[in-house]
Amino acid sequence: MFNGVLGYIAGGAVIGILARLFKPGADPMGWIMTIVLGIAGALAGGWLATEMGVTSRLLVWALAIIAAMVLLVVQEMFRERRRSTRR
Repeated sequence: MFNGVLGYIAGGAVIGILARLFKPGADPMGWIMTIVLGIAGALAGGWLATEMGVTSRLLVWALAIIAAMVLLVVQEMFRERRRSTRR
Protein backbone atom coordinates (compact mmCIF):
# COMPACT_ATOMS: atom_id res chain seq x y z
CA MET A 1 0.00 0.00 0.00
CA PHE A 2 2.80 2.44 0.91
CA ASN A 3 6.43 2.57 -0.15
CA GLY A 4 9.04 2.11 2.57
CA VAL A 5 9.01 2.44 6.30
CA LEU A 6 8.43 6.20 6.33
CA GLY A 7 5.49 5.77 3.98
CA TYR A 8 3.88 3.29 6.34
CA ILE A 9 4.50 5.57 9.33
CA ALA A 10 3.00 8.62 7.60
CA GLY A 11 0.12 6.65 6.05
CA GLY A 12 -0.45 4.82 9.33
CA ALA A 13 -0.76 8.11 11.15
CA VAL A 14 -3.38 9.34 8.66
CA ILE A 15 -5.32 6.07 8.72
CA GLY A 16 -5.17 5.88 12.53
CA ILE A 17 -6.39 9.45 12.93
CA LEU A 18 -9.23 8.92 10.44
CA ALA A 19 -10.25 5.68 12.16
CA ARG A 20 -10.38 7.46 15.52
CA LEU A 21 -12.43 10.31 14.00
CA PHE A 22 -14.97 8.01 12.31
CA LYS A 23 -15.44 5.69 15.31
CA PRO A 24 -17.62 7.25 17.99
CA GLY A 25 -16.55 7.39 21.61
CA ALA A 26 -13.48 8.43 23.56
CA ASP A 27 -10.21 6.74 22.67
CA PRO A 28 -7.61 7.47 25.37
CA MET A 29 -4.48 6.48 23.47
CA GLY A 30 -1.39 8.42 22.48
CA TRP A 31 -0.12 9.32 19.05
CA ILE A 32 2.34 6.40 18.90
CA MET A 33 -0.47 3.87 19.43
CA THR A 34 -2.55 5.75 16.85
CA ILE A 35 0.26 5.31 14.30
CA VAL A 36 0.69 1.64 15.22
CA LEU A 37 -3.05 1.12 14.90
CA GLY A 38 -3.03 2.85 11.51
CA ILE A 39 -0.09 0.79 10.25
CA ALA A 40 -1.79 -2.44 11.33
CA GLY A 41 -5.00 -1.26 9.66
CA ALA A 42 -3.10 -0.42 6.47
CA LEU A 43 -1.49 -3.85 6.41
CA ALA A 44 -4.78 -5.64 7.10
CA GLY A 45 -6.74 -3.49 4.65
CA GLY A 46 -4.08 -3.86 1.95
CA TRP A 47 -4.03 -7.62 2.38
CA LEU A 48 -7.83 -7.79 2.29
CA ALA A 49 -7.94 -5.61 -0.83
CA THR A 50 -5.42 -7.88 -2.55
CA GLU A 51 -7.42 -10.97 -1.64
CA MET A 52 -10.62 -9.36 -2.92
CA GLY A 53 -8.98 -8.14 -6.13
CA VAL A 54 -9.65 -4.47 -5.38
CA THR A 55 -7.57 -2.16 -7.57
CA SER A 56 -9.06 1.24 -6.74
CA ARG A 57 -6.74 3.20 -4.45
CA LEU A 58 -9.74 4.87 -2.78
CA LEU A 59 -11.31 1.51 -1.92
CA VAL A 60 -7.98 0.24 -0.56
CA TRP A 61 -7.81 3.28 1.74
CA ALA A 62 -11.43 2.72 2.81
CA LEU A 63 -10.67 -0.91 3.64
CA ALA A 64 -7.59 0.17 5.60
CA ILE A 65 -9.61 2.68 7.63
CA ILE A 66 -12.33 0.10 8.32
CA ALA A 67 -9.70 -2.44 9.37
CA ALA A 68 -8.16 0.16 11.71
CA MET A 69 -11.60 0.86 13.19
CA VAL A 70 -12.09 -2.86 13.84
CA LEU A 71 -8.66 -3.01 15.49
CA LEU A 72 -9.62 0.00 17.60
CA VAL A 73 -12.76 -1.79 18.83
CA VAL A 74 -10.69 -4.91 19.65
CA GLN A 75 -8.15 -2.77 21.51
CA GLU A 76 -10.95 -1.17 23.54
CA MET A 77 -12.35 -4.59 24.42
CA PHE A 78 -8.98 -5.72 25.75
CA ARG A 79 -8.51 -2.47 27.67
CA GLU A 80 -11.94 -2.83 29.32
CA ARG A 81 -11.26 -6.47 30.14
CA ARG A 82 -7.93 -5.63 31.79
CA ARG A 83 -9.58 -2.80 33.72
CA SER A 84 -12.35 -5.09 35.05
CA THR A 85 -9.93 -7.85 36.14
CA ARG A 86 -7.78 -5.39 38.12
CA ARG A 87 -10.65 -4.45 40.46
